[in-house]
Amino acid sequence: MADIRQDYDLVVVGSGAAGLAAAVTAAYQGLEVAVVEKADALGGATAWSGGWMWAPLNPLAKAAGIDEDPETVRTYLRHELGERYDAAKIDAFLDAAPRMVAFFHEKTALQFADGNAIADIHGDTPGAGTGGRSVIAAPFDGRQLSSATLAKLRKTMPETAFLGMPIQAGPDLAAFLTATRSLKSFVHVARRLTRHCLDLARYGRAMQLVNGVALIGRLAKSAENLGVEMHVSSSAKRLIKEDERVTGVVVEGSQGQVTLRARCGVVLAAGGFPWDVERRRELFPRTPTGQEHWPLPPPSANGDGLRLGESVGGTVATDLHSPVAWAPVSLVPWGDGRVGHFPHIIDRGKPGLIGVLQSGRRFVNEAGGYYDYVDAMVKAVPEGEEVCSWLICTHHFQRRYGLGITRPAPVPFRHWIRKGYIKRGRTLAELAQACGIDPDGLAATVADYNRHAARGEDPEFGRGSTPYNRKQGDPAHGPNPCVAPLDQGPFYAVKVVPGCFGTFAGLETNEHAQVLNAQGTPIEGLYAAGSDMASLMGGFYPAGGINLGPAMTFGHIAGLHAAGRIRHDAANAGADTAHA
Repeated sequence: MADIRQDYDLVVVGSGAAGLAAAVTAAYQGLEVAVVEKADALGGATAWSGGWMWAPLNPLAKAAGIDEDPETVRTYLRHELGERYDAAKIDAFLDAAPRMVAFFHEKTALQFADGNAIADIHGDTPGAGTGGRSVIAAPFDGRQLSSATLAKLRKTMPETAFLGMPIQAGPDLAAFLTATRSLKSFVHVARRLTRHCLDLARYGRAMQLVNGVALIGRLAKSAENLGVEMHVSSSAKRLIKEDERVTGVVVEGSQGQVTLRARCGVVLAAGGFPWDVERRRELFPRTPTGQEHWPLPPPSANGDGLRLGESVGGTVATDLHSPVAWAPVSLVPWGDGRVGHFPHIIDRGKPGLIGVLQSGRRFVNEAGGYYDYVDAMVKAVPEGEEVCSWLICTHHFQRRYGLGITRPAPVPFRHWIRKGYIKRGRTLAELAQACGIDPDGLAATVADYNRHAARGEDPEFGRGSTPYNRKQGDPAHGPNPCVAPLDQGPFYAVKVVPGCFGTFAGLETNEHAQVLNAQGTPIEGLYAAGSDMASLMGGFYPAGGINLGPAMTFGHIAGLHAAGRIRHDAANAGADTAHA
């Protein structure tokens, strides 16, 4: 670390959305900021995410005429979170989230696109939103970054990319799904692929950045513009605490250890503990060894931030509804021996697919939230059995939508059958035998499902009954965009196991993102945001983007507070004099 200085105003540990939001905010306020990242690439789990942020009352929604009463949002959260509703932090979030969006959109290189058509997950809960509560980073041209920063930028998660190219949910994805059925879609896909191939030849990576990697790219560009130093392969080893205040951090890199002084404090944003096997074993359900779950974040997110916070008196919240942000994943056997994790976010809501347990029985509305799918699976599988399920579809479904890592037509997929990733059966009985599913149970389930699906109905679980469900379906399919029979073989299945987007059990903080000690008192000079901060939602998952939205917001709050732009008294919680 020969190129790193030793004195800063703020040091940020971690380079995901929360860490970079804190760094950019503080630097904009005039602070000298360093970001230290343990991995060899910037971006953390954010770069591998869909990039959506839940930010109610945001200015993009208001500009489109969606002007909600904040009390409506509070109503939704009160019903969703119950006794884990933290009024002080929820108020701080709802107050700061719109101003966070406005700040980055107006003052930095982070431009947003709206999510005005995206509904909250639980549409039958009072106060549920039908749109306007989400934003995503606008697509970003990686060529805008300096060569040094571009070299550090994490590439898109290989399981969710196509030939290394990220694809954004919405019109971009719709074009890829309909490329063989629409001239307009074909032209869009042809242009994207042509440009991508040229970028691969010249830069060795995708440069048309969307989703989470676009968010990181835009935040990194903003940090560049403001003089933030961003160091990779730099692991935070120890916090320095003097006179009851955190004043720096010891960092280890390829050249050894160096002590970084931080006059205004340290922000912990290292990504939680999805890869900390011991803490998983202690807190996750149904994992006697800690090895039974499959995280989507990079392996560097292994609990460093939590351990650093605990070392100076911070406490980890363990009384949440869930310690983990569940996501259903399938295990992808790559040719080099690696096992990848594919997140089943898009395919479950499409018409012509069901999820079943080993008994052959359905257990959940497959078109619902990804968290809800795994939560139901964990609860439904009998004790002593492997926690898993199977997503089952027809050949027509696979060719139209794809299944897991297998892509829709015209992309070949039979090599995935040979690898054992997906199972095939000419009949349901043959498929059941290949998967180890009870054949009688599967036959009875499909027969009952098909009887109602022919009319676009699902009386057992209500697929397609909420705006969120219908958004996950196929708008071109009627009468229900989420329901179609499984009536003609051959049939395919992919095994789904518990995975996660990250963890909810993080350090206890207040509304200013300050880490609290066991007595509930702020530890001066120490902040936590993102997955290092205990879930704002109390371990619930009421909407897509409830990880990144609060991460960006409380990273922003931490940067403002460290810069002295937020008053310490409770009566002025969340006041931002920079944008008043």
